[in-house]
Amino acid sequence: MQILTASVSLIRANSYDRAQLRDSIETLLEPLGGMSAFVKPGDRVLLKPNLLTGARPTKECVTRPEIVYWVAKLVQEAGGMPFLGDGPAFGSARGVATANGYLPLVEELNLPIVEFNGKRYEVVSEDFNHLLLSKEAMEADVVINLPKVKSHVQLTVTMGVKNLFGCVPGKMKAWWHMEAGKDQERFGAMLVETARAIDPDLTILDGIIGHEGNGPSGGEPRALGILGASNNVFALDRAVVEILNVDPAIVPTIVASQRLGCCPDLSEITFVHCRPEDLRLADWQLPEKMMPIDFGAPRVLKSTFKHLYIRFIKEPMQAYR
Repeated sequence: MQILTASVSLIRANSYDRAQLRDSIETLLEPLGGMSAFVKPGDRVLLKPNLLTGARPTKECVTRPEIVYWVAKLVQEAGGMPFLGDGPAFGSARGVATANGYLPLVEELNLPIVEFNGKRYEVVSEDFNHLLLSKEAMEADVVINLPKVKSHVQLTVTMGVKNLFGCVPGKMKAWWHMEAGKDQERFGAMLVETARAIDPDLTILDGIIGHEGNGPSGGEPRALGILGASNNVFALDRAVVEILNVDPAIVPTIVASQRLGCCPDLSEITFVHCRPEDLRLADWQLPEKMMPIDFGAPRVLKSTFKHLYIRFIKEPMQAYR
């Protein structure tokens, strides 16, 4: 997916109120062709929110359920069959979703929740030939990526590209933090390759209230007042970094996406509503102190995890490829 031009829709939005939010999302998508430009009748549509944790439900660590509700509703109205999926590092997608208030919308819309727990996998790329993705995600007809804007103690900022790492099933994420974490450039490239492999049809970013400071979960809520959408997740991330007034050179996913030729320059992006400078914040709080991506795990733990990964995950999955 080496797209050097893209349309990005950015609007001001300050409320999760149901009626107002539907209007906001329809306004956001209208210049992109509306939901029907992405979803056709009969399509199986993966909705991939950020379901990081159920431990801090009031701290804006996950994509708001109201966003997911209206996106699912619009998918259904376009004739698609939405399902919710994620692979949290801790707990289950259903458990995290329930802790964050998703259950009423799931029941109202009869929205299935799929656990990316690894019955079958798909390899991402030759460069990362043991990075395996949930086949449930890879086989969806349409992928709608629904990230949350957050600061991040390892990656500076987490947005659309990082959210797709959730398609790597649960405990395998820890392996990749250890395997690639010693090299920030490699870790950023791994996240970009993951996003390219999944190739989301649409990314809708929840920035009405973000999470700043020691994110992705240890910070605090911060009103941002924006929604963003694009068919190009890399372009949208680049625009959001500009809104946050963060140097793109310190965001590994931006650096890697530019180096790998899949992130357009700002001058090559068509902004169909607001431009990033119209929405810019001067005082977005980044982490107080950055942490190493590999958590500084002891060598014996890394060796043990690698052994278990190869024996119980990688080798048994060879039969499916």
